[in-house]
Amino acid sequence: MTSVLAGPTVGLVKAAAINDAGHTMGRGSLLRYLQIKVHHLIQDHHWDSIRVVGCHDRTATVSRFEKTGKLFNTERPTAEAHGRSLLVKAFPGADYVQHYALIIATYLAMTGRPADTVTYQPPGHEECRRAVHRLELDLDGHLVIVGWGLQHLAPASGVWNRGPGYAWQSATIAGHRVVYLGFLHSIWGDVAGRVVTRLAELGARAVVYVGKVGSLTPGIEPNTSLATGNTSLVGGTLVTWNDFFGDYAAGQSGVRGGLHVSSPSVLLEDRDWLARHTASYAFVDPEIGPMGAAARQAGIPFGYLHVISNNLTGHYPADLSNERHRDVLRRRAVLAARIRTIITGCLAGRPAPLLKGSR
Repeated sequence: MTSVLAGPTVGLVKAAAINDAGHTMGRGSLLRYLQIKVHHLIQDHHWDSIRVVGCHDRTATVSRFEKTGKLFNTERPTAEAHGRSLLVKAFPGADYVQHYALIIATYLAMTGRPADTVTYQPPGHEECRRAVHRLELDLDGHLVIVGWGLQHLAPASGVWNRGPGYAWQSATIAGHRVVYLGFLHSIWGDVAGRVVTRLAELGARAVVYVGKVGSLTPGIEPNTSLATGNTSLVGGTLVTWNDFFGDYAAGQSGVRGGLHVSSPSVLLEDRDWLARHTASYAFVDPEIGPMGAAARQAGIPFGYLHVISNNLTGHYPADLSNERHRDVLRRRAVLAARIRTIITGCLAGRPAPLLKGSR
């Protein structure tokens, strides 16, 4: 097999470790966050060079730190050793490849090891498109609910059907046809936008994304409330979409509305970044903006209803480094039930079939 490391280096980017002292997570939480993300071959061994590329390859070495006890989003980048060099294979997406390279470089720097060994090769548009086009579903006017917490949202009696890297379940909710869709791999950043484009091509009439956002507003305790909205700052431009929820979700108790900002990596959200965004924006995550932009381009409604999982403006017991803690899981299960109730209520207020003639 020909080594990818021996191939062309055109487009290679050096992954610069971030200054951990200025990050919003704080040094202790940031290091814990990195330790649960970085492949064990990097934590256990020293390498002369590490390159991150866009390639979904489950035949390479799987990290022993992959998540367990979850239905979806369990897979992390895999790795392949070539002598003293390591090739890290992340699901093809420009944001995800950059994000994981920053994770590795910052982890190495924080553990006293050379970080200038890390590079990444942004995947091309066509390879990103091909990776998402493995998704094949018959969506004849369905609402597709994609993302986090699907085991709490889908009917408990339903059957999960499996495809390559994803699973789905169909149901009828308040007279509307609904598909719950989850992925084994991460649909980080621009990947999530391509998923929406693909779902529209397959016949989806609307997409709802359920996930987690960070708060940019002081005083909001993580895992106690939900976030929604219809506008995101994407690459310096405000993007607004046809909101699936309209005013319904924001009018429910425990739900906060506001402007969202899309960030390609948690590692880039330092205190300087926060200072530039906190006055105007309420939430941050990598996916909402690309998904909303893709839905707008496809001419279908899109909505998000997310758990506020962390707060960048201060330190709380719960953050991105301890999301598997029992109390965090308990609180999020309560919020997931609330999300299910809001989605059902929103559908119940609409005539079936869903959004007939909206495409």
